[in-house]
Amino acid sequence: MGGSCTQTRPADRRQVLFLFLLPLFYPALCEQIRYSIPEELAKGSVVGNLARDLGLSVLDVSARKLRVSAEKLLFNVDAESGDLLVKDRIDREQICKERRRCELQLEAVVENPLNIFHIIVIVEDINDHAPQFHKDEIFLEISESVSPGTGTILEPANDPDISMNSLSKYQLSPNEYFSLVVKDNPDGGRYPELVLKKALDRETQSVHHLVLTALDSGDPPQSGTAQIQILVVDANDNPPVFSQDVYKVSLREDVPPGTIVLRVSATDQDEGINAEITYSFLGVADTVRHVFSLDSATGNIITHQPLDYENVGRYAMVVEAKDRGSLSTRCKVIIEVLDENDNSPEIIITSLSDQILEDSPPGLVVALFKTRDQDSKENGEVTCNLSRDIPFKIHSSSNNYYKLVTDGALDRERTPQYNVTITAIDRGKPPLSSSTTITLRISDVNDNAPVFHQASYVVHVAENNPPGASITQVSARDPDLGPNGQVSYSIVASDLEPRALSSYVSVNPQSGVVFAQRAFDHEQLRAFELTLQARDHGSPALSSNVSLRVLVGDRNDNAPRVLYPALGPDGSALFDTVPRAAQPGYLVTKVVAVDADSGHNAWLSYHVLQASEPGLFSVGLRTGEVRTARALGDRDAARQRLLVAVRDGGQPPLSATATLLLVFADSLQEALPDLSDRPAPPDPQAELQFYLVVALALISVLFLLTVILAIAMRLRSSSSPSARGFFGSILCSKSGPEIPHNYSEGTLPYAYNLCVPGNHTNPELNFLTSVEHCPATQDILNKDSSSVLLDSILTPSVEADKNTFKQQAPPNTDWRFSQAQRPGTSGSQNGDETGTWPNNQFDTEMLQAMILASASEAADGSSTLGGGAGTMGLSARYGPQFTLQHVPDYRQNVYIPGSNATLTNAAGKRDGKAPAGGNGNKKKSGKKEKK
Repeated sequence: MGGSCTQTRPADRRQVLFLFLLPLFYPALCEQIRYSIPEELAKGSVVGNLARDLGLSVLDVSARKLRVSAEKLLFNVDAESGDLLVKDRIDREQICKERRRCELQLEAVVENPLNIFHIIVIVEDINDHAPQFHKDEIFLEISESVSPGTGTILEPANDPDISMNSLSKYQLSPNEYFSLVVKDNPDGGRYPELVLKKALDRETQSVHHLVLTALDSGDPPQSGTAQIQILVVDANDNPPVFSQDVYKVSLREDVPPGTIVLRVSATDQDEGINAEITYSFLGVADTVRHVFSLDSATGNIITHQPLDYENVGRYAMVVEAKDRGSLSTRCKVIIEVLDENDNSPEIIITSLSDQILEDSPPGLVVALFKTRDQDSKENGEVTCNLSRDIPFKIHSSSNNYYKLVTDGALDRERTPQYNVTITAIDRGKPPLSSSTTITLRISDVNDNAPVFHQASYVVHVAENNPPGASITQVSARDPDLGPNGQVSYSIVASDLEPRALSSYVSVNPQSGVVFAQRAFDHEQLRAFELTLQARDHGSPALSSNVSLRVLVGDRNDNAPRVLYPALGPDGSALFDTVPRAAQPGYLVTKVVAVDADSGHNAWLSYHVLQASEPGLFSVGLRTGEVRTARALGDRDAARQRLLVAVRDGGQPPLSATATLLLVFADSLQEALPDLSDRPAPPDPQAELQFYLVVALALISVLFLLTVILAIAMRLRSSSSPSARGFFGSILCSKSGPEIPHNYSEGTLPYAYNLCVPGNHTNPELNFLTSVEHCPATQDILNKDSSSVLLDSILTPSVEADKNTFKQQAPPNTDWRFSQAQRPGTSGSQNGDETGTWPNNQFDTEMLQAMILASASEAADGSSTLGGGAGTMGLSARYGPQFTLQHVPDYRQNVYIPGSNATLTNAAGKRDGKAPAGGNGNKKKSGKKEKK
């Protein structure tokens, strides 16, 4: 069986439009699908192929989730075949009670798209009930005076079956006194009446026993019997009579139990006991007897239980009045129950979506529900509404069906689920309402990119860290769920070389922990920057980036390195000469050291560890300047040895030592005997070197004599007697013993010539111009070998130009810095031990980087260090922002033996100060001024 739709041919133009719109409303306009089945079908019996009748294929049954719903689900759908099957026992008499037509209302629900079809299952009656009398035995009293033809109404039998299966006839056992007549009730029922055929004679037979049989028309027919016992009494010839044949009354359903509904009344013209009437229900079902009771003496009908209009709206019953003579009559009582608004609406959820995506568009159907109110008329009219501030709304459908649809944007991260409260209100007075709450869970979509907890990360890592150690951890949050919220981390960019990146750092993809793949070296790599990416596992994946800057902190892992004084090739210390008349505070030499570390780790301090004569010399704590602490005494040895320790400011501090050999002599020639008196080292190699130095000194003396003779001969032929007198006694030679060729980065070499007068009794030193053939120090410092520079420093140079000798003067005071321009470790004057060291790591690193620049510019003694005044030439190298106020004065590290002068700029001249003496010998300076 299946549903069918009928359409009529259009009669005018308006119907043409209706035909076009008719397919859209086809499910609502079609006739309902009807099936007819007999009652008491076995479970699993096929009612019909619902899928075929709905126009669905077998595959659509499971794909579109075909199912049925009803108040009491007696059927289900086979998911494989689409057949509508019997699920539970179907008893027409129990389901439909006394209704002649028994129909079951079903709703077939399909999804994708969501739709509902109405189904009616007609339950056909079968002959499953036999007629049954209310009492198995009937007792009657009939007066013997009753004339033949008098009838006595008997209680009818009850058969809940209908139509052919219902009660059809009565039969009475054969006898000679009574016959049976079947009569019709006004309401359509039939009842038996026992008719006296022959006058009774109590004396002949006082009791009659009969059998009354009720039969239906079923196939096969079924029957029920009742035993009739008739007691013959004396004559009573007047039956009772009711005041009316039918009593009708209306009763509100909310009347309490014990309420008198009405009173039936009958009279009997007889007298005495024959006029005493008793009332009783005749042929009333047990359900009615439970609700109403009848007072047998008064005839009052009283409510025994609460009434329910929704259960039974109308009661019909037969009341019998019987006198003591067994004469009886009957009347019909009809009670109409009036409806009251005593039932709240019901909300029945028929379908609920289990997955609602947060990007669902407005108008998406998420649930289907219907309302039911058992009250009638206005009391049963229902309206629905939702709770406030939710992105859903209700669309009304037909037959009290509603759709719950989306009405706004959904965001699972803000509201993962909604508790939607649906309220149904009827129109009764007062109105009644009910509500139900459904939970709608929002499914996640990948609509949120990961977000790092910080806008950028800066991490400080001390150098010499263990490889594989964790240096920091980045973390990003993704509010999505499942794979959409799982974040993995990676490095996408860096300022390091791409090939070297993997050897420096790595990141754990799951935890975001950043590991150092190697030990960092602050001296090689100060800082680097990474770009980390957090990516989720959604489809498509979303990501975000963050910058991570790694600052490599310094550790005290480099000991100080002494640049000056350097050791000889044989490892022995070189010597410096000190004038015997040096006053306290005389600058003897300067220990120059550098530290590759930064900050306090590179803050150097100088200390005297060992001295031949304690208290004779002092060392600047921060400058490393070796000065005389007192004048040379008669008992003091001419040769002094100092052991100076250089410590950095690290924790723990690292140190290095420098050995100084100082000789008190007024001239180089005077110092040579002292040097020759030094005890030979036990090492044969050192003894050989000593002899080589002596031989070199002798050769130098011979060379000087030869030059002096050549000059003397030339002066004789010269026309200038003053020049001849001046140069005749001059002898130029190389200065000092050999200095080892052991220079490295940061060494401060300088070239100068010493002119030694031929008269050894006047040991004075005159400063000449710097060696012109000495290569630029800046270029030499950039080479691996510094031997060329040292050779050029020690190469003798005799200036032939007479004017040059005439213009000889003390060292240029332009080489000096003013006190205000001498910051840092070398900025102390007169042995000040409180020089300030910059605390900023960057400034300290810049100081170390600039020491080479200052050293190379100081090599050119005739210039002002290659730059403008007060710039040390750094403005051209590092930009105009680097002035002397930013650069520590390392040029005072340049020491000229035998003098307390240091290289300065021309600030003294600009400030209007008189230039200081260049060689520390005031006597010689005076002579030159006189000349």
